[in-house]
Formats: sequence, structure tokens, C-alpha cells
Amino acid sequence: MIARLALEDGTIFTGQSVGAAGTRTGEVVFNTGMTGYQEVFTDPSYCGQIVTMTFPLQGNYGVNPDDFEATQTHLSGVVLKALPRRPSNQRATLSLSDFLARHEIMGIVGIDTRALTRLIRVHGALRGVLSTEVTDELKLVELARGAAPMAGANLVERVAPAEAAAWDQPLWRFPEEPLGHPDGGKHVVVVDCGIKQNILRHLVEQGCRVTTVPASTSASQIRELAPDGLMLSNGPGDPAAVSETVATVRELLGQMPIFGICLGHQLLALALGAETYKLRFGHHGVNLPVLDRQTGRVEITSQNHGFAVRAESLARVGATVTHVNLNDDTIEGFVHDDLNIMAVQYHPEASPGPHDAAYLFNRFTAKLAASKTRGADALV
Repeated sequence: MIARLALEDGTIFTGQSVGAAGTRTGEVVFNTGMTGYQEVFTDPSYCGQIVTMTFPLQGNYGVNPDDFEATQTHLSGVVLKALPRRPSNQRATLSLSDFLARHEIMGIVGIDTRALTRLIRVHGALRGVLSTEVTDELKLVELARGAAPMAGANLVERVAPAEAAAWDQPLWRFPEEPLGHPDGGKHVVVVDCGIKQNILRHLVEQGCRVTTVPASTSASQIRELAPDGLMLSNGPGDPAAVSETVATVRELLGQMPIFGICLGHQLLALALGAETYKLRFGHHGVNLPVLDRQTGRVEITSQNHGFAVRAESLARVGATVTHVNLNDDTIEGFVHDDLNIMAVQYHPEASPGPHDAAYLFNRFTAKLAASKTRGADALV
């Protein structure tokens, strides 16, 4: 079946359909990862986006549910250069094409993804439409131009859970491997704005008892759970549009250690009174260099975000920038010592990607322990 991808600038790509049929709109972005496609395609942060994989060969090692980042998929579509028919991996349970079809994800294969990537780098992320139904090219471009923009979009409402839940699944390991910290003592409440499950697995690995709550949960409801610390998760869309969660976080500042990741990093900044803005084409990949200003070390990181925090606005609210992107000098992390806050724009859970930043979970649990100690001292 023929599929077409049309962009708002009038560019049209024609290829073969894979996965679901139909017509879908979304913001067209590119991901630079050579591997990790199943984690990318199950990441709720890609809600409302059509993801172009820049590496030409995708699907060669198949798909398995153990590596999914969510139980549901939310992205609008995928764009691929080549898709092998026979995956080769002992852990694979189905092919990528079967996965796309099973989860009703639209895909297009056989187009020049390098040309598309270069176009996005020049013009920025573009609204687009992916269709197996519409053959009129003028109509396709009209649909692309009519697609909802990412700026101002509260997509957290589409991916966040409706109810609170406990999480106790650790990182994947061989059966004979012991759990890293099996005590389960520290209670972390995670505000789920579309979280990647590997973040939760890392918290369990640190010995935390984890409760996830919807993004609409109030500050009083969170306090009733008596957490030792709070985590704000990743998620899709414009952080400034998630005003309800920002207000909740603002009410909880200084009451417990808080760790924000990706969208959570942005929500924390907004709660402090800082500002966010939309990046030209975003950071999506598993090979982005970040400088840790505190140690002088460079981390190769996994990232997926289309918005960033303004550096000068962080300085105004008393926060200290800890991490910067070495490609464009954007903010990748900050702390606020007086309020016991730490936040990073990238993904320390390394799924997919390198493990350079996993130490941040150790740093957060150390804050939990220190906070409990200070609380105990205050009662003496």
C-alpha cells in the first residue's frame, strides 16, 4: 500500500505503508538513535509526533514487551528508511512491522530519511500528515498546515493515568542476579505525566517504595500519601500548558526533596517562576553530550524534548545550573539547594541509551536519606 508524508512547507514524500492504515497528523521530528526503536515508539513523550529515525536500518532485532516504556503507544506515526522482514534476536517475540500493526501505529518505509532530517534541521520541526487514504497532494499539505501546533498543547491529559498505583518492578536482570537495594524503605510519590517505566524501575532498584499518581493530583492528596520525596516525570507537549500540575508543584516546594526529569524539569522551573521556550527541532536521541558543571565530566545522554528552560530566568529565581548541552548550550539540569530540588532535562534511566547519568538516582535517594535525618533531628 502506498503511503504519503506531507509537510506544512509543501514537501511530500511517498513510500510504502507499514502498520496501520488511515490518516494521522502530528509534529514531525527526528531521532538520532541507531538502536532503541521499541523504547522510542512506546515512550509517551512522543504523543502527537511523527518520529523519523535517522539511522536507515530499523527493526533488525525485533520487538519484545520486556523493553516497552509504557503499556500503550501514543505517537502519531513513524518514518523509516528500511525495515527488515526477519528480525534476529533471541529475545524478540514479534517483528517491528507486526508491532506497528498490532498497536495501530501508522508508518511509512522507503523514503529518504536523510533528506527529511536535513529539512527539519534547516526549518525546524514541521507539522505533517501521514496518510494511506488521501492521494490529492494539495489536500495533504492543507491537512498538514491545519494540524494543531505543539506550542500551547497540553498533551499530558492524553497520556497521564486516571488513578494512583503502586509500582514494584525492578530493572530487567538475569534470574540469578540479586536486587540492588531490596529494602523498599523510602517512599517516593511520582507525578505521572506520561512516565517511562524504566524511571520507576530505577527507583525500585534504589530501594524505594513507589506510588504513581495522576498529573491532576492535588498537593493535599500528595501530602496525605506521606512521601519521603517527590518525582516529576517526563511527558509530552508544552510544559506551560500543564498549569494545574505547575500550581501543585509550587505548593509543595520546600516540603520534601523533589526530582524532575525532562518535562518534570520544565515543570519545576515553571513552579519556581522561571520560563520555558520551544526549541527549533528539539533534542531526540541517545548520543547527546552534556557537561556536568559540578564535576567537569561529560555525559553521553538519552534525550527527548522539544522545549527548554531559559537560563536567565533560572538565575532570577535562585536556581543554579548544573548541566548544559554541549551542542547548543541549552540548560540540561539545575538545583535549588534551599528548596531541596534537583532536575535534569535528559533521561538518566538510559532506556534506550548510555548509562552515564544513572548516578542521579543515587543522588536523589541520598537527598531522601538526608532529609529524613534532618527531620529526625528536628524532633529531638
